[in-house]
This record gives sequence, structure tokens and C-alpha cells, in this order.
Amino acid sequence: MEIIFAFLCVNPDSYRDLQETKGSQLFSRPSCIFPRQKLLPVGNQSASISVTLQLRNIIRKYMRVFHFPSTRWMLGLMMIVLLATCKDEDEVTPSTTTSTDNSYVDNWILENMKFWYYWNDKIPSSPDLTLGPEDFFSSLLYSADRFSWIQENYQDLLNSLQGVSKEAGYEYVLYRESSSNDHVIAQIVYVKPSSPAATAGLKRGDVITYINDTQMTISNYQSLLAATTSDYTIHYRPLNLDKEQFDSEKTLSLSVVEYQEDPNFLHSTITSGNHTIGYYVYNFFATGADSQSTTYDDEMESVFADFKAKGITDLVLDLRYNSGGSETSANNLASLIGTGVTSSSVFLKREYNDSVQTEIINDPTLGESYLTAHFTSKTSNVGSILQGSKVYVLTSGRTASASELVINALKPYMQVYIIGDTTYGKNVGSISLYEENDAKNTWGMQPIVLKVYNALGQSDYANGFVPDLYDGDNSMLLYPLGDVRETLLSEAIGQITGTSTIGRQEQHERKTILGTSIERKPRSFSLVADGLDFRKVMSN
Repeated sequence: MEIIFAFLCVNPDSYRDLQETKGSQLFSRPSCIFPRQKLLPVGNQSASISVTLQLRNIIRKYMRVFHFPSTRWMLGLMMIVLLATCKDEDEVTPSTTTSTDNSYVDNWILENMKFWYYWNDKIPSSPDLTLGPEDFFSSLLYSADRFSWIQENYQDLLNSLQGVSKEAGYEYVLYRESSSNDHVIAQIVYVKPSSPAATAGLKRGDVITYINDTQMTISNYQSLLAATTSDYTIHYRPLNLDKEQFDSEKTLSLSVVEYQEDPNFLHSTITSGNHTIGYYVYNFFATGADSQSTTYDDEMESVFADFKAKGITDLVLDLRYNSGGSETSANNLASLIGTGVTSSSVFLKREYNDSVQTEIINDPTLGESYLTAHFTSKTSNVGSILQGSKVYVLTSGRTASASELVINALKPYMQVYIIGDTTYGKNVGSISLYEENDAKNTWGMQPIVLKVYNALGQSDYANGFVPDLYDGDNSMLLYPLGDVRETLLSEAIGQITGTSTIGRQEQHERKTILGTSIERKPRSFSLVADGLDFRKVMSN
């Protein structure tokens, strides 16, 4: 049995995508960590489901099926329903009328939620143990909880957290082609090295219009994109940067493979005037190809050793496509950047519900010190050589969780100048509970269990970090990442050198973003906290 802590930030527009990934689901059953608790008795199945719960599930299903530019009105309706159905009770007395098929999993869900859930005092007093696990889990959630979720199978998600997924090897952003039609296009934002997409010659900026010979539209693009988990064909228009236009449409067949992505996508140094600028594109937080490996963190350290050896004066950290991952890697990155940080400098502070917090404090192997994490002293740290103790971070609405943790953790020690769009906004964390060898229960849940703060006790980014310089990064003219003409990098260079580039891109077409492929990945909007055996917490 393994327990993983994770920050999972579910974008309102991507929540349904996470719920749709029935084939790439995570977790397993951890009831063995509750030796002092017993499973509740099994009874007969009831055919009745409350009207309120049915309505809430209908809302969630429609959020999964349809993708609107904004679904906040739907979430608002769901929150109203939850407020109407959730009771604030100290004592939780579950129903004894249970289903033979569901009660085993439902009791596991309830017992775990009663202990771990950040809002465990909001669990309703008499949950219906006859419901299916997904509906039952939903019935326990606090009205303000947008983030907790549950799925049937855990292994694909565990792989995804390390960058493994079945794909052709590119990420994209979705746009409405025109206000005069209902066509949807997918513009490639980056292609992964040595992937089928790279081998086929796809590149950043190319626009996909058809999948499997069917044009993408508002009504069908979700189902068409869902079909890209196996080999498929596309119609696409290559971006011609020399002419600043799209070439004629081509057709291409793409293979889908189990691809191991390296988050260290790109790094380079740029000389502009008397500035030597380090530029680093980091696309998710993972220590290595598996949870025991440190390959990716070691590569990160090599990147910063190279920056330091070249005497960079400024740093641009590109997190626009980074929606989260490992806390260990987040600490590693922040420790390589922060000005004056050492192993005694506070990286983050953790806050759990009263029960969990008490267990941790009373555990002689953990204690109150566990609630505070510190930076790591790094010989490759560049903080002391950055002009003005300042780092420039490129962001988008998909910049989330572990990425936001890095921004928040650095703020007490240096100036963090943000360029791009407002980040997603997630300052609470969840725990991934699963058990590998329980044939009766392959389900796993991701309940919110903690909130994080920086060294100054700040955790005020639930609505995201607002950029110092706004740019929606929604131009159709996409230069390669690392090219000094690329919009966000160009704006960062302008801020560093005092040669502002604002307005240079305005003659190029801008579109409203409908969504991205990054939001569809199970690993998205996560922060995985490593290194603690919570079985010890529960055995006290």
C-alpha cells in the first residue's frame, strides 16, 4: 500500500476531462492504514437516489460532455445544490442500508474521508451507502470544494505523474476558428522530442482542423479528441513563419505510443546588451521516470550549473505549460533560484484538519517540525547573481499548483515578476489513496486534505497570481520556444533590457482560448508531496 500527497487543481473547464478519463484512473484502497476502524455492515441495495444528487451529477456529466468558454455558471449551480444538501455535523452516523455491490468501497471512502478530509466536519450525517462509489464520494463533499475527485483505477495516473501517457507527442490549445462558424481548431504549442509527432514533422504553430477525416466543431470536438488515444489521422495547416501565414492543408497519420516525457524541455542563454539571460522551459514537476528516480531533478541541477558557469545576469522561467507535479521537484527548482535560501529557510508550511494535525504533532517520528518544509542548499543556486534579486516567470491560466507553490515560496526572498495570464489558483492539497492488491476495490480518491503557506504565512492565491504584465498568449503566430521573437519571451527580454516589446504582436490575430490538451492529462493541476509514510500517522 502506497500513499501519495498531491495538489490537484481542477480547472472548471477541465474538470469534466479529468472525470472522463475512465481508462487512466488512479489510486487504490488504503483501509489497512486504519487498524483502529472496522468496516460497516452490508445491507440491501436501495434503488432511490436523492433528486439533489441526481441534479448535481447531471451538472457534472454535462460539464464533462460539453466544453464552454466558461462553465462557472454551472459550477455556481452545483455549489448551490451542495450548499442545500451538505450538513455541518460533528458526528457522522452512516446509513446501515447498504448495497452488496457498493458498500465495501463506500465504507472505505467514508472512513478515509472522516479522517483525512480538510473539511471533515462538513461531511453529511447520514450518507447513502447504497450509491455507486462516484456518487457516494460526491455526496460527501463540502459545498466549496471544487477539487476533490475519485476514479476507478490508479495505475495510469501514477504513470502520468511521472510523465508517461499514451499519445502522439504534442500539446495544443483549442480555439473557435471563426465567429461565423462552429469550427474548432487545435494549434500545436509544443512537440515532444523523438515522439511520433516529431518524427512526422509537426511543429509548434501548426493548426489541426480534422481528426479521422471529421472536421472538429463545437458539438463534436470532445469526442474526436477522445479518439486520439489510439492511432489516428489529422488534417492540418502548417504555419509558415517566413510568410506569416498558414500553408495549404495536409493529411497525416499519427501513431500513439506510451511516451515518457522529460519535463526539462528547453534551456538556453540569450545575450542582449550587457545582459546574459538564462531561459528555462519546464513543463511539469517530476523527480524522474519513476518515483524512485532523480534523473529529471539531476538534469535540472545541470541546467542551473550551466547557467551559473555562463554567468547569467537574469533568469526567465517559463511555466506557462506547467500545471504541477512533485513537491520535491518544486523544492529543487525554488532552491536553485531563491536569493540567499539555505536549508534553514522556510519553503512552505502545511495545515491539515485538526485530527490529522494532532496525529502528526504527536507522532515521535514526525512532530510539529514536519509541518514546515525547508529549502535545500544548492551549489548551483543562481539567486545571488541575478540582477536585483529578481526572477521573471512566464505564466498562463494553466500554470498551477506546484508552479504556483514555487512562485509563492520565492516571494519572501526575492522579487517574482510575472508575465502572461493569471495563474489557475490552487493553494490546497489532496492525498492520493490507493492499494495495489485489493481485487474488490480498484477505486482511489483525491480528497483535499491540506492548505499550504509560504515563510510569511501567505496563501492568498486561491484566485491565482495576477501578472505584472498581462498577455493572454493567444496569438496565432507562434515562434519557436526560445526564439527571441516569441511573444512572452520577447516581453520578458524587453522588461529586462528596458526595450519594451508591448504592441509588437498586436497586428497578429488573437483568439479566445477554449481549452488545452494539458487540462486533459490526469497529472494536471497537481502537487505531489513525497517522502512521508502516513501509515505511521494512522498507527498512533
